[in-house]
Amino acid sequence: MSLESVHFKAGYNFLGLAEEDSRYEDARAVIIPVPYDSTTSYRAGTREGPAAILTASRQVELFDLDLQCEPVVSGVHTLPELEPDMQGPAATIANIESAVRAVIADGKFPVMLGGEHSITTAPVKALKEKYGDTLSVLQLDAHSDLRESYEKTPFSHASVMRRVFDLAKITQVGIRNTCRDEMEFIKKSGHDGIIWASEMTGNDLAWVDRVMKRLSHDVYITIDLDAFDPSIMPAVGTPEPGGMLWYQTLHLLNRVIDEKNVVGFDVVELCPIPGNIASDFMAAKLVFKMLGRIFRKNSWIAEEG
Repeated sequence: MSLESVHFKAGYNFLGLAEEDSRYEDARAVIIPVPYDSTTSYRAGTREGPAAILTASRQVELFDLDLQCEPVVSGVHTLPELEPDMQGPAATIANIESAVRAVIADGKFPVMLGGEHSITTAPVKALKEKYGDTLSVLQLDAHSDLRESYEKTPFSHASVMRRVFDLAKITQVGIRNTCRDEMEFIKKSGHDGIIWASEMTGNDLAWVDRVMKRLSHDVYITIDLDAFDPSIMPAVGTPEPGGMLWYQTLHLLNRVIDEKNVVGFDVVELCPIPGNIASDFMAAKLVFKMLGRIFRKNSWIAEEG
């Protein structure tokens, strides 16, 4: 499967990088925008998320204060938006999987922008083919997403981690809403990889050590933006009070990136609110911070001068 066989829409570059600095053949990382929200069950609009992130990213300063450098001035290619397949969720996920598989085959680091959370199954399946049992998945989310199916589809955003559970060991962070069926599955399966949001209050960061011990060497990170507290990230389809905060989240992500081999990540479920550009910018800055850390870890930072 090649990228030529996948249907895309026209788009523009993450961070507003010039064309000569973001050619696919030279790229270390590839942004895959997926404007999809067909199984959304509350507030629709996540299909607008990727475009909002890309638009906001053009206002992100390229100098990273934590890294004291400009880690991402080249080497990131942004694909056009991937078109949803109107045959249904299964066909769309298969299409995304093909695109991610092609990116991986070309030796690139995949970064997917959603869109609703159901799409995460696709990159995990593609990466599982490469990394096998050494792959684990870190999920930041308000919801456990462990239903067997929801609204008559097993490919719902509410079922995504149940599908991923069958592919790789998962660690779920920030969870603060689940249903009876999910709790029964958690108990029956013996799943002990949930860091409940109620365990993350105060200054005690012992939960971060628990996360690190559970993760394998190769890690895929999926971030549903409703993991964040609605006070700083209101633009999501299913907000939940009591969420994660900015520096708390960066502390966790920095440790994972520095100590593990992160092989890809996604940021999903941005549901833009007209006039609220803060949420769009926060999502774009999160992608930038993660990419910058990954570029430094892998020595992908371009030499100055």
